[in-house]
Formats: sequence, C-alpha cells, structure tokens
Amino acid sequence: MPSHLLPAQRWDIFCTVIDNHGDLGVCWRLARQLRDAGQQVRMWVDDASALAWMAPMAEQEPDMEVLAWAQASQARTLECLAPADVWIEAFGCTLPEAFVAHGVASRKQQPVWINLEYLSAQNWVTRMHGLPSPVMSGPAKGWTKTFFYPGFTEGTGGLLREAVLLTRQQGFDRAAWRQQHAPSLAPGGLLISLFCYEPTVLPRLLTQLAGTHHHLLVTPGRPLAAVQQSLKSMAWPPNWGALPYTDQNGFDEMLWACDLNFVRGEDSLVRALWAGQPFVWHIYPQDDNAHHAKLEAFLQWLQAPQSLRQFHRIWNGMDQAELPTIDTQLLRDWTLCVHGARDRLLSQDDLVRQLRKLHAPSDLAS
Repeated sequence: MPSHLLPAQRWDIFCTVIDNHGDLGVCWRLARQLRDAGQQVRMWVDDASALAWMAPMAEQEPDMEVLAWAQASQARTLECLAPADVWIEAFGCTLPEAFVAHGVASRKQQPVWINLEYLSAQNWVTRMHGLPSPVMSGPAKGWTKTFFYPGFTEGTGGLLREAVLLTRQQGFDRAAWRQQHAPSLAPGGLLISLFCYEPTVLPRLLTQLAGTHHHLLVTPGRPLAAVQQSLKSMAWPPNWGALPYTDQNGFDEMLWACDLNFVRGEDSLVRALWAGQPFVWHIYPQDDNAHHAKLEAFLQWLQAPQSLRQFHRIWNGMDQAELPTIDTQLLRDWTLCVHGARDRLLSQDDLVRQLRKLHAPSDLAS
C-alpha cells in the first residue's frame, strides 16, 4: 500500500552527538523525511549547535520540534507534550529515565520503541534487523524494543532517501555550480571534493594532485585543518580551495557537481551513493580495527573493482601501497560500479517507509 495511506503518527527521536556532521545529520534527515511523509516529529538532542548551518531554518519547520535533551527529564515539559506513538533511540543512546518513567505512568500501552543502529553491510545485519529486545529493568521493565538496522540489501532497514531526491538532482545546474565554486578549473581537470577525518596518506593524495589540472575543494572543519597542516611541508601545493559550511541540500549539490568525492562516516556515504559519482569512503576508525571488516563488507556489496578496493584500503590505513593514480579511466570504472549499486538500492524501499511499515497492521504494511 502507498506510504501516504499508512497511519499518521507522532515520533520522538533521541540523539546524542558524537560527530555532529553524522549523528545529528542522520537524525535531522530522518526527522525531515518523516515530516514530509505526513508525520509529526520531535527531536531531542544534547547538542543542536550544528543545525545552525546544517539546517538554518530548523526552528521554522512545520510539524517538527527540536528540544534540548535535558528537557526530557523535566516534568513540566513532559506534562505539556502529547505522547508519541514511536520512540527512537538513535545509535545506541539511552532514553532519560525520567522520560521513560513518565511514559510508563501516563499511557495504557507502550509506544513502538525502536533502537536505530549504525549502518553496516555485514552479513549479520539481516539476522539482527527487526529482532525484539525485552527491557529487563527500570521503569519500563516488561516492555520491548525493536532493533532496526539500516542496510544495503533486502532484509535490512534500507537507507534514507527523500521522495523528491532524484527530481532535485535532475534539475540541478551542474555547470553553474562548478563555475561558481571552481572558476579556475582548467580544461581536462577533475573537480574533487574532500570530506574526511585525518587520513595518514593525505599528504600522498595532495602530492599526487600537485602539478595536475585537477582542483580540490576542501570542506570546513577537520578536513580543512588536515589539509592546511599537510601543505606546510609541501614545496608545490595542488590547486585547491576551501568551501564554507553548507546546509544538507548544499552538501548534496557539491557531491553532484564533483567528478570524485571523498566522504566520511555514515551520512555522507549514503549521500554519495545517491549522487552516483565516484567516491572514496573514510570509515569512522575504531580502536580495535573493527571498521576494517565493516569496510570490506561494504566493498564486497558495492562490487567494487580492484582499483577502488585498493584505494579504500590505503586511504583507511589498511594497506601501505601507493595510491592508484586518479585519472578519467579510473573514474570511468568507478562510475559504472556506483551506478550499478545505486540502481540496486533504488529497487528497495527506503528507510522511512520501512520504519512506518514495521509495526503497521499487516493489511496496511503490504
């Protein structure tokens, strides 16, 4: 059944910010897409400061509220709010006990309680997705949460995708964007965006680009600081420029405009897939190197050619070889790979539709 015929609900989304580009970005996209699907959404966040540039009109969005995390423990706030039909714990955060206790005391039945997990292409995701998780202690003892795993294949929770995304992309003026942001790009040169943490091989990439017609656009924050540090030891820098902070739509436009995108974390990986341009993913590093297996699983799902696998492994510190040379032939191979992956994803239900179907009556969910 079309998603607009599924029952409208009120949603509480909880987010604690570790990486404000990623955690907050995913939650804001989720909130906005739920709202666009006819839902009412409240987002509780411990640090909403990045919304000032990520979503500068956030306070004026209809049917959406952004509330401070601390307010979820204030009886005065809770008593004034209509109870939500769905609670979402994003990325392993734990709901404030006062919020849970108020919910238990003020309602006859528990809300749908979803533990929204991190994105992974690993095989165990399909086994874990949708499993119940009984609450064993605390004021909600006896209630049940549900694990919800975003993913790339059938049997997972899918990926966030706005209904109007492809229409927006088709109407995008790529040439005008490139002229505005890289007017000095030489004929035959590639336009490359850089959004990363601090890869140890960044100086190697900058050295490879030096002396070419390629132009590097560096995003603000940690990527810009890393590039500036690397350039101090280079006698001959590449052609490059710094980009300002932009909202989420502006970030999409950057990905659409560039010939190659270096992206990091979860949110920008998904946006790079929808963009359909060649990309290299800087996965969030973990102390026990658990991210290595996660990256390999993604590359396997992507059906990445050997050159793209090698570049990813070197970029993520798993291999010490030289970076493959970025040229048009290399990007042609990578583009075919990305287009195939995007086509597979477009044949699946997006994450919001799957969330809404998860606990809908069976006659409506089909």
